[in-house]
Amino acid sequence: MTALEHDERYSRQVLFQGVGQQGQELLAAAKVAIVGCGATGSALASLLARSGVGMLRIIDRDYVESSNLQRQLLFDEADAAESLPKAIAAARKIAAFNSGIAVVPIVADLTPSNVTELLAGVQIILDGTDNFETRYLLNDFAVQNGVPWIYTGAVGSYGVTMNVLPGKTACLTCILPEAPQGLIETCETAGVLNSAVNLVASIAATETLKLLVGEERRLRTTLFSMDVWTNHSSELRSDTARPDCRTCVGRDFMHLAGEGRPHITMCGRNSVQIHERQRPINFTMMSARLAAHGPVRHNEFVLKFWREPYEMTLFPDGRAIIKGTTDSAVARSLYARFVGS
Repeated sequence: MTALEHDERYSRQVLFQGVGQQGQELLAAAKVAIVGCGATGSALASLLARSGVGMLRIIDRDYVESSNLQRQLLFDEADAAESLPKAIAAARKIAAFNSGIAVVPIVADLTPSNVTELLAGVQIILDGTDNFETRYLLNDFAVQNGVPWIYTGAVGSYGVTMNVLPGKTACLTCILPEAPQGLIETCETAGVLNSAVNLVASIAATETLKLLVGEERRLRTTLFSMDVWTNHSSELRSDTARPDCRTCVGRDFMHLAGEGRPHITMCGRNSVQIHERQRPINFTMMSARLAAHGPVRHNEFVLKFWREPYEMTLFPDGRAIIKGTTDSAVARSLYARFVGS
């Protein structure tokens, strides 16, 4: 991209007084991590890439399905047909509309064992995840290392977001000392409107720009939520830490110190994830082995195998998503039978 093309691309954003030429240069030098590239994550990635954020590190463990296309902006029918990992598909789409920025796609599940490596060197971390286990891990890492992060979530017609500035505001544990318990709505049970997703993603993206251009004084210091269907909104102050917070006051990073993680039921489908990190998979050999047991296909990123009523998606590092059950024992049994114990 020539200097003239660069100036023209961002001309309307530079005209905005809050950004300006100096702010645009700061965005070009910025490094941002987006953890999870589903609905909110893909909207965040698209907005920030179009804004000229210089480097986006997109971390996602999942692959594109047709049910994603209603709300996940960076994907299309071809991505779903190929079962492309979301991080890879997102990087390809971003390259097509803004080749001037660097996108680093990482197909992985963020865990205590890899979080330091995968989130190193970024200025801000954005939450595009679908579970509180990962959010608490993000919170632990961010607070321990003094890295700002932004919590976002959407389900049904409801969206929520909060900025966390370690040492300056409340952290996630201040507001939610424990993960929500009992009957909790998910995308699978309550569905989700793409407008709710885009609302909170737009707010979080704007907060990201404020931070990156040095306008920290403009950052919101509340937990903001809104139901786009009923028009109800609320804000809860998050400008100060809770005195008895175990994370940002007590410096107890229990999620960061965790050894291993449980099987996770994925948002939006009846599935269990199997964590296997010491089992590199040769897809060509595995396909030949599985062909006698059911339909199988693969590309360089994922292998899919069908054994009615289950569907297994296998990744090169040995991780798998078993669709058709929420029983971890059933999933583990299928994995052991067809991949190995």
